[in-house]
Amino acid sequence: MGFEGEFASYEPLRRVLDSKKIQDLQGRMRVQSTESFNGAIKTSLVHKSELPDSGNIRPDLVLAIDGSHLEGHPEKGFPGAEYGYITIAAVLIDLKLISQLEKEDIIDPKLFRKTETPATQESCFPGCNITLDNDKDAKASLRKALFEDFSSTRSLNNGETILETYEHLLKIKVDRFPDARKPDSPIEGVEREMEYGFGEYVCPHSGEPLYSTDALRLHELMNPSGANGELFGQIMATLEKLWLVNILRSCEQKDLLSTLRRIAFIMDGPLAVFSTSSWLTKVIEAELRRINEKQKHINGQDMMIIGIEKSGIFFNHFRDIDTSKEGIPDVFPNQSALLLTDEYIKKNIIFSESTKPYGQDTYFGRKFFYKAASGQRIVPVVAWFNEDQKNIRTANPEQFNRLADVMSLLDMVVSNRYPNSLSPLISAHAEAAIPLNIGTRLFEDIAREIKERSENG
Repeated sequence: MGFEGEFASYEPLRRVLDSKKIQDLQGRMRVQSTESFNGAIKTSLVHKSELPDSGNIRPDLVLAIDGSHLEGHPEKGFPGAEYGYITIAAVLIDLKLISQLEKEDIIDPKLFRKTETPATQESCFPGCNITLDNDKDAKASLRKALFEDFSSTRSLNNGETILETYEHLLKIKVDRFPDARKPDSPIEGVEREMEYGFGEYVCPHSGEPLYSTDALRLHELMNPSGANGELFGQIMATLEKLWLVNILRSCEQKDLLSTLRRIAFIMDGPLAVFSTSSWLTKVIEAELRRINEKQKHINGQDMMIIGIEKSGIFFNHFRDIDTSKEGIPDVFPNQSALLLTDEYIKKNIIFSESTKPYGQDTYFGRKFFYKAASGQRIVPVVAWFNEDQKNIRTANPEQFNRLADVMSLLDMVVSNRYPNSLSPLISAHAEAAIPLNIGTRLFEDIAREIKERSENG
């Protein structure tokens, strides 16, 4: 690391370029040529016009969910003390009203504001060098704060808490995967596996408190002597997925499953859970299948749950193959999709010779590339609800849940303000980044609007 005001000379760069080790390594590198993509692309490319009409009721409401986190430092306190502020936002977009307003020459701003119903939920968690009550260290306080936050928040009044949703998922893990390795005890000095439990309970080896939320192992990400952006980012991402399941379970408990035929759920980021809490993936998948089957008996069609990857290696690959070797963009025809297989991903995007399917342990949906009618590039991830949809060794249109409906929805909500993004996610991010509705129950007002609109046809 250089010193302030110090500038590098060209001599180190010359040595690197002339190095025999560097030249030998470059000679051994296997780099995929973009020309080799053409055959795979042609066999998997699907145009929207080629897909039969699904016969499904198209959603006229979009519920977008996004989160944001910010690290802060107390004005007075231990040096380096840090806390994390996390916001989860949900915005309901009325597509029918938007379509009506678009016919007007001049749109009334008051009426346009009625197309969106936002709600936010805020949380604060201790980080480095912050302790609560009489806790012995910051990690113990983080564990307690996670449990207390999960216990006190819910998406619907009188509905189940985030903790109850989480513990339902934990019970699925305990019942269905009894042989899975348990995490190590989070209590310092206890060199044993943690015994699963529900609520707050006592460690039999130390007498100190354990919490059901310890099984997420998020506390393991805490940096005791520095910034904790990764920790708070993972807490936020985990909460986003738990909120999705909580909202769906609340719809079930409030007899609102019939309204799901009208709603498309759009999440910022992939339908996946990474890092220490990745075990949630399998149990979320199981719970989504159960809820989907139940609502399908009522509505006659699958739910529409979509994640959107706005950046990263998949998006960069899509941009690259949509550009000719002469640098000319727009190789893909508009309203066409490239359906990705495990083989294509491992050969062209993330090189791997593993026999395990890509994303098996972290994803509960599958990706494809879509070039919208406007020319915007979108990388959606659609939830899967059966084993055929989950089998990414093949890529047939019917394996991508409601593919034609998803394409139509993306064409409708793609953003003209920001490249390769969707308007509902932009609205949700604005609410999460600048919480205008502090203290409101996430989804409570939204649920009321959904019910009222359903009753009014």
